[in-house]
Amino acid sequence: MGKIVVTEFISLDGIVEDPGPDEGYKHPGWTVPFDSGAEGQQLKLAELNAADAQLLGRVTYDGFAAVWQTVKDEAGFAAKMNGLPKYVVSTTLHDPAWNNTTVLVGDPVTEITALKDSVARDILVHGSSQLVHLLASNDLIDNYHLMVYPVLLGSGRKLFPDTGLDVPTRFRAPTIRQVGDVLWIELERDRSHGS
Repeated sequence: MGKIVVTEFISLDGIVEDPGPDEGYKHPGWTVPFDSGAEGQQLKLAELNAADAQLLGRVTYDGFAAVWQTVKDEAGFAAKMNGLPKYVVSTTLHDPAWNNTTVLVGDPVTEITALKDSVARDILVHGSSQLVHLLASNDLIDNYHLMVYPVLLGSGRKLFPDTGLDVPTRFRAPTIRQVGDVLWIELERDRSHGS
């Protein structure tokens, strides 16, 4: 059974919205002034190499599809992004242009649970905050990989919503370290307490 791994760039105040430049948000590109260094790049490539699939919301999918199809890099990150099977939760995407894309059109929780059962390794969820809220509220997230940036934004979509999480959820933090200007935190779901 696969594990759902949510990977996010996140501010100190929990904002995950529009970390890249020019995305129409009040604080676009808030990650740009900071550098995660070679170690941060290696961690991002390692999480991608550990995945059998990507699971994306529509907004993140559209942004990634527009960019990654044209990127070339020596490390092989772009080839992996483009080559992995991609599953998109959407009721409006009907003809995906990015290769290896499947649109999940049924009940999202049922479809995602079936996806977890069909793969052996990680299912990587980049960004996709609305999808992450759905996954968290249904206790489907196994791990979080967070790159915490030393910035307060004051507004924007948060990783953890203020309401809607009915499930108390515990995690262990086996890895916390500084990589360049940011903090890398890995959280693993702790199911030993029945919650």
